[in-house]
Parts: sequence; C-alpha cells; structure tokens
Amino acid sequence: MSSTGLSLFPARRLIPYIPPTFISPSSLPPTSRIPLCNLPTPVHSVPSPLSTKFPTKNKFHLKRDDSTGGIELGGNKLRKLEFLLAQAALESADTLVTIGGIQSNHCRATACAGRLCGFDTEVILRCPDPSPDKFQGPSGTEGNLMYLRSSGSKIHTVTKQEYATHGSSKLLSLVSSSLKSLGKSPYTIPVGGSNALGTWGYISAASEFRKQFEEDDTLKNIKHIVYTTGSGGTAAGLTYGLIKSFEEKGRNKGYAISSDEEINFVKSYAEKSGVFLDTVYTGKAMYAFCKGVEEGGVVLGEGEEVLFWHTGGALGGYAEASRISSDFQQVKRMDL
Repeated sequence: MSSTGLSLFPARRLIPYIPPTFISPSSLPPTSRIPLCNLPTPVHSVPSPLSTKFPTKNKFHLKRDDSTGGIELGGNKLRKLEFLLAQAALESADTLVTIGGIQSNHCRATACAGRLCGFDTEVILRCPDPSPDKFQGPSGTEGNLMYLRSSGSKIHTVTKQEYATHGSSKLLSLVSSSLKSLGKSPYTIPVGGSNALGTWGYISAASEFRKQFEEDDTLKNIKHIVYTTGSGGTAAGLTYGLIKSFEEKGRNKGYAISSDEEINFVKSYAEKSGVFLDTVYTGKAMYAFCKGVEEGGVVLGEGEEVLFWHTGGALGGYAEASRISSDFQQVKRMDL
C-alpha cells in the first residue's frame, strides 16, 4: 500500500492482530486488522422481554454490538470488516465487491467502511423488483439504502430467482471479472462477510465478553447467551470462542419475513425498554427465545441471567415502518 493512500485515507491503518490467548498458533490467525470498531462494546442491563403472563426474576442484559460504529457503520458486520478490509489493503485492492438483500446491513456497512478506507465499492442486491425505476422513489432511499447509496457505491440488482439460479459466488465473480477487464483490482467479500477470515471478528468478540464477564460482578449469573445468525459468521465465531452450544429456532416465516407476533413483540419491547430490535434478525431471535421460555422449551433456572447479543440492524426496520407504527401514540397539536 502506498504512502499516498495512507495519507489520503488515514482510516486505512493496518495494526497487528493479537489473537485471544485460547487460540493456538496452528490455527493460523490473521496478522493484521483495520481498527474500525468502538471496542469493547458495553453490556447493559435491560427490562425483561418476557410476557407479563410469565413472571420471572431472571435478569436480562444486552451486549451492545449495535454500537460498534456510527449509524452508518454500526452492527456486527463491522467486526468482520476489520479483518476483511485489512486483507483487501494487503492485496492492494481498489474496489470491494459484495452481495446481499435489498436491506442488507452488511452491504451498507461494507460500502461505508470501504469509502472511509478509500475503496470503491460495488454491491449486488437481491430485490423483489430489480427494476432501476424502483430506486427512484422513496423506497430507493429507505433504511440501509440511504447510507449505501450516499457512500457512492455502485449497485447491481438481481431477482431472487436469478440469485438462486446462479448463486452468490458466481454473481460476485461476474462483477469481479468485469472490473478486472477495466484494469481494476477487486476484492470480493461473501454474503454477510461470513468466511474463515471474517469469523475472526467474533472469535475476538467472544474473548472481549469473557474479559467483561470476569471483571464485572453484575454479570456473574449469566447462564444463557442468545444471538441471531443469518449467513453464519457471527454464530461460528461466537460458538467457537465461547465453546457454547445454542439452539436455532427463530427463523419462523423466514429471512426478512416477519409474523404479526414478531412485529408486536418488537413494538412492545421498544415501548417497554427503549431498545429497538430489528425485524430481520434480533427481533426474531429474542422473540423465539422468549417464546421458548414461556412454552417450556427453554429452561431458565432460578437466578439464571440472560445475555442477548444485540447485533444491530435497526435501519432494516424502516421497511416495516407501516406495521410498526400502526398504533403509535397520536400526535397532538399544542393548545396555545
């Protein structure tokens, strides 16, 4: 990487990566990362999300990975991008290429972090309607799309069927090959930033929480750790790092398709706690865990406490704004 590149984009600063002490050198950990995250993310005690029909003295805590960066960067994806963008820099790439759904938190974070570090970005978005005209109205600047497009990222659209037919790897390869023919040096990042390299972000996160757990007496009774997963990188890193088994029961209707019960849960918990869970990942996971407790599938022992790992994604809630806001408090004109 040239000194000119460093001076223009000081955020692209490679630092040595020191792996957790429980990692064997034979695991071949990465040697560098770009420090993009605000770490360690805090752990907050929050009101119980369990129904009032299920009285409990079990305490709940949130690991606030929704605050890893600013609104344009925040969420679990940024931990992975510290390693992925470092590798792109080491390979002297000039363009990042990635893929995801139309409200992809990963694509938004990649585009914004990439621009911060001096990379161009091109993203492939899986859309219900891939017509460019659909991006001209309000829906084209909704939620994650506002920040993705503000970063100057070039967008390629595909249908769900095209995505299923060709697969993400083939689609990434097509865009990458096109860029190479133009003399560019692309670096491809898979869905969700979930590959062996990206997983190190959450192996490190597990080590970070272990330190918090050991140093904070208010966390000593945590016996359950709940987190959501989509492309699998976060789950792989945390499971490996924490040596903790988990149950995946929160898919319900499927990715980005929320039931009325899930929407109502997200709304009621925001009103109860001031914490907004998104409708694609975190809301589904917390709802599934609470439903499991209330139906007896998950057993909470007396005094056992729960840590919910909040991976961010609130911007995705804009796509469900009409359902979430259906019974908001009425706005009243002040009588003067």
